[in-house]
Amino acid sequence: MGERRPVTDRLPTFPWDRLTPYKRTASAHPDGIVDLSVGTPVDPVPASLRSALADAADSPGYPTTWGTSELRASIRDWLERRHGVRVAEGAVLPTVGSKELVAWLPTLLGLGAGDTVVHPELAYPTYDVGVRIAGATPVASDGLTALGPAEVKLVWVNSPGNPTGRVLGVDHLRKVVEWARERGAIVASDECYLDLGWTDPRPVSILHPDVCGDSHANLLAVHSLSKRSNLAGYRAAFVAGDPNLVSELLAVRKHAGMIVPAPVQAAMKAALDDDEHAARQKETYRARRTELRTALEGAGWTIEHSDAGLYLWAGHPDHDSWSAVGALAKLGVLVAPGTFYGPAGAGHVRVAFTATDERVEAAVKRLSPGSGA
Repeated sequence: MGERRPVTDRLPTFPWDRLTPYKRTASAHPDGIVDLSVGTPVDPVPASLRSALADAADSPGYPTTWGTSELRASIRDWLERRHGVRVAEGAVLPTVGSKELVAWLPTLLGLGAGDTVVHPELAYPTYDVGVRIAGATPVASDGLTALGPAEVKLVWVNSPGNPTGRVLGVDHLRKVVEWARERGAIVASDECYLDLGWTDPRPVSILHPDVCGDSHANLLAVHSLSKRSNLAGYRAAFVAGDPNLVSELLAVRKHAGMIVPAPVQAAMKAALDDDEHAARQKETYRARRTELRTALEGAGWTIEHSDAGLYLWAGHPDHDSWSAVGALAKLGVLVAPGTFYGPAGAGHVRVAFTATDERVEAAVKRLSPGSGA
């Protein structure tokens, strides 16, 4: 009998573990650490969403994997109301957060050894990890025409992008869809930051008719309520698109027990039905973004892309990724090195503006002239 090969043997070291010594340095600052390394919400969950969760807390029975009909209707209404996307009733599916769906999608689609999955050159590490879990081959590439004869089964796009905040325009997305359709490949679009555009043009979904015409065939879009509604702790997300693919995912997820808890489904519906709380939260992020960007640029940093999402993609002429992390850590500010997201990020750091107003103000003060940045 052959030796068992753990899945962990296929996976890289968890990137954020490498930040530990820099976190110690930043934490030693007399006024405490300003942690801008992870995009986790810090503001309260809106009261109406907490009430929806509590009102549904008496849920002794198993929830449905597909989600309640009310939640599915709210998802469809939100997509059309906010993003001009009309999907069929059976073309949406709640998921246990979006990272779970990203990590398991290649496996859920039946991909494995010999299959190629493409993801952006600068990308959240989970795309690569999900491909490795499935045993398929990950390829980091922004240029699909350069892939040659490789038989690509799945293409990930991410707009607005993490870590760069780059927004892919309609023409770019249309070309990806056309390329994939010519080859029978699936396109999965991570659109978790679609509501958080800061400049024109507004981010567009892969499912928008300007991108894909009148068909969602072989297209999937992944959305999250973590950032929009501060529901990261609820693990509230959904996937929408091709009804056949969604039905396939549903069938596998039923067997695997991948089910969003009923109270979370109720909170999701409340969140999707209410645009006001999301608009208020966006303005809070806008103010923090403006303050941090102004402070960084005043300290000699250059901000690239960063047109959407919750991050500033920053570079400094005196630093590579890790020396920049070290320099900021000495100021008590922790950020993520660009190399976490691929070799192309070597000259940058990702700066999240998901800290409290008080911590953002502390970072701004430390970045001011004379602080040593």
